[in-house]
Amino acid sequence: MIPRMPDMNLTTNPLRLLVIEDDPLLADALCAGLGGPLAEVTHAATVERARVLFLGGRFDLVILDIGLPDGSGLQLLRQWRAQGEAVPVLILTARDALDDRVRGLDLGADDYLLKPFALKELAARVRALVRRARGLSGGLLEVGPLVLDVAGKQAWLDGVLLTLSAREWALLRALTERAGRVVDKDQLIRVLCDWDEALTPNAIEVYISRLRAKLRSERLSIRTLRGLGYLLHHDE
Repeated sequence: MIPRMPDMNLTTNPLRLLVIEDDPLLADALCAGLGGPLAEVTHAATVERARVLFLGGRFDLVILDIGLPDGSGLQLLRQWRAQGEAVPVLILTARDALDDRVRGLDLGADDYLLKPFALKELAARVRALVRRARGLSGGLLEVGPLVLDVAGKQAWLDGVLLTLSAREWALLRALTERAGRVVDKDQLIRVLCDWDEALTPNAIEVYISRLRAKLRSERLSIRTLRGLGYLLHHDE
């Protein structure tokens, strides 16, 4: 039997968003577009102001620009993660270099979006990240037809219990926790680093292939992005 999912109805749990962006026009657009009766948006234009606001209140999600007038947004991200802060962070950046995106993810960002972007896409990513964070806090993860019981190390697809090896479970959990964003092979190898046997990128491909065979659903797929990694995608 699938465990009861925690309440992730965002309409009954208004969001508190912190937008850290120094461009006044973009900041106004974000606050207006994301704010409303279901979300309270707080804005900071500098690293220092963001630190003050973050210390003064609890936020469900942070939207973070990298280039700020008094420093880098990545400095904030590094500091928060070092302090054990698990708040979801979505990076907004005009920097399209792969190294910048990888650095942000390695420092603990949950997602990133390149400028310019569509507000509709940003809002969808915000909802997905908050749902995922609330699911993690409840011990359960849900991505479309897929449900994972983290404590029990069990997974269901369309209500059917999946038979998974220990490594398949670990990889599926890693992909599910990061659903909608790319996970590279090195990250997946680190997920399995507790086993004595050394793993190669080719071995990861084998386990991903086995997972694909078990995740047979029209609404769920593991996509390969050549040169980047893998992405668990849900067609809503």
